[in-house]
Amino acid sequence: MMKGHIPVLLVEGEGLAEAWEKSLLAVNEKGCDVKTEYDKPEDPPSKDCSMTIVVKDPLAEPMIHKDLPGGILDLQEYVMEVLDGIKDHFIRDPDDPDDTRWEYTYHQRLFEYTIPDSAEIYNQIEIVASKLAKVPYTRRAQAVSWKVWEDNTCYDPACLQSVWCRMLEGEDGTWALNTNVRFRSNDAYKAAFMNMFSLVKLQERIAERISELSGHDVKLGRYVHQADSYHIYGSYFEEFEKRFMGAIKNRSFEERTFRYEHVKDMMEQAVPGILDKVAKMGVKK
Repeated sequence: MMKGHIPVLLVEGEGLAEAWEKSLLAVNEKGCDVKTEYDKPEDPPSKDCSMTIVVKDPLAEPMIHKDLPGGILDLQEYVMEVLDGIKDHFIRDPDDPDDTRWEYTYHQRLFEYTIPDSAEIYNQIEIVASKLAKVPYTRRAQAVSWKVWEDNTCYDPACLQSVWCRMLEGEDGTWALNTNVRFRSNDAYKAAFMNMFSLVKLQERIAERISELSGHDVKLGRYVHQADSYHIYGSYFEEFEKRFMGAIKNRSFEERTFRYEHVKDMMEQAVPGILDKVAKMGVKK
């Protein structure tokens, strides 16, 4: 790679856990060294690249990597945050300069997008599903998150930028929903797996809605995850080498992963407890 050029990397995996693992190995080996706006003076620069991750079969098992941040129940909570909006009450009041809650949630941006001085609320996911139910090959089925009037000046602007979908007919006559997701910035080690898992679950939800609206069977096609900046923070290097790289060296792929089908019931049974916990959090004080 020519000096001054950010590496552009591509990895492919049959399933989600495999593809994410390959992406970490790639950025660790081939990424460039870049400082970040979050570094402490003693932190080494991050490993960074522009990354494209192709997941050929988003529901293929094993689907879950054991080195995800947090645990299985944290993953369930994050899926509910993105798909069901259980933390939308964490969003700060933009008219209160002393309110230090979140700038946004992905659910709010995707399902309840608003613009200033308008009462209109845009459910972009419903719009995407409706477009594809009518014209499966449309190139216009996308949801965006960026709010140019907010995100250029706020402290923590949205990382996810867009979700784009298009369908092709499969060999058995069913439709296959292909999805591209783009991030401007993606923490490869501490966030990307949970991002990818939740967005595959969103892909599932869109497919189900298209099927309801159209009467056609809709399956999942490939999932593509693109990040302009896909990085491992320098402050994580010690943990990354010990946990992630240590597991690569000492454990088989099967030992490094979970089958979603084996933990799905446990995750779903945790839903009431998660809802109760989250209801008590994020309230403005």
